[in-house]
Amino acid sequence: MTMDFETELASTRVELDSTRQELARLRAGLAAGLTPEQSARLQGSTPEELTADARTLASELGVSTARQPSGSGPDVGSAHGSMSAGEARYRAKHGEGQTFSHGAYTLESA
Repeated sequence: MTMDFETELASTRVELDSTRQELARLRAGLAAGLTPEQSARLQGSTPEELTADARTLASELGVSTARQPSGSGPDVGSAHGSMSAGEARYRAKHGEGQTFSHGAYTLESA
């Protein structure tokens, strides 16, 4: 019974170390503007070594640390950018009884 516990403990420690290394690579890579896939390739055993490798790789790839927008605007996915929020803003600005069409969308205020 003790042997099983010790084996499981050792296995868990190895897994924990591996997970910590993966997290350190991701942190260093993302800070340098790399993707998670690129970050997985980083080499080093300390945060400083990983950061240096991430910066070198980012420089070689011509990657900027500036984040590119992931959507079409700053409010993508927020309540401010929802259709119902847009409808409410339109009605507040233009009043009731107005019609607005854009492409396949038509908004008629009551």
